[in-house]
Amino acid sequence: MANPPVCRIMDYGKFRYEEAQKAKESRKKSTNVSVKEVKFKPKIGRGDFDTKVRKIDQFIHEGHKVKVTMQFRGREMAHPELGSKILDDVLGVVGDYVKVETQARLEGRNMSMVLSPDKKALEPPKIPKSDDRSSGNTAAAAEPAPVEVAATETVDAEPLATGSDASESVDAAPAVATRAAAEPS
Repeated sequence: MANPPVCRIMDYGKFRYEEAQKAKESRKKSTNVSVKEVKFKPKIGRGDFDTKVRKIDQFIHEGHKVKVTMQFRGREMAHPELGSKILDDVLGVVGDYVKVETQARLEGRNMSMVLSPDKKALEPPKIPKSDDRSSGNTAAAAEPAPVEVAATETVDAEPLATGSDASESVDAAPAVATRAAAEPS
């Protein structure tokens, strides 16, 4: 120890300001991960399912964890396998870039699982640099050519609901699209 002890006279206001700036900078660099919840029901339609899966995809790409909840009502409790099948379908769609933190389990009337983003899968693949600089067209070689889709292409969709109304509406939509494409311009 030094004799007399070493001390420094400083401006306390300036010291507090600098400490606040350091704390602000560290908060700026940190990321805030929150848990988002998306709820499903066993009798969900295909369009609603696709919309909710797109939302899950968006949340995952933003870096949030997602709690996927299957809600059962009334007699739906007798068939939890229908709920687990839908949760498996969700996992099948977004499963390439998520990690399952908590497996699907039944808690009362709800079945839930927690998905978190897989950092390795979300990173874009690194394109190795080629030494072929003589061609001068390295950007065109790295990007794929755009794909054109014909206007008359129709997609077959199976209705999830049973009954004559659901099947008629699904079959009627492609006919309208094909008729519009067949008309002369």
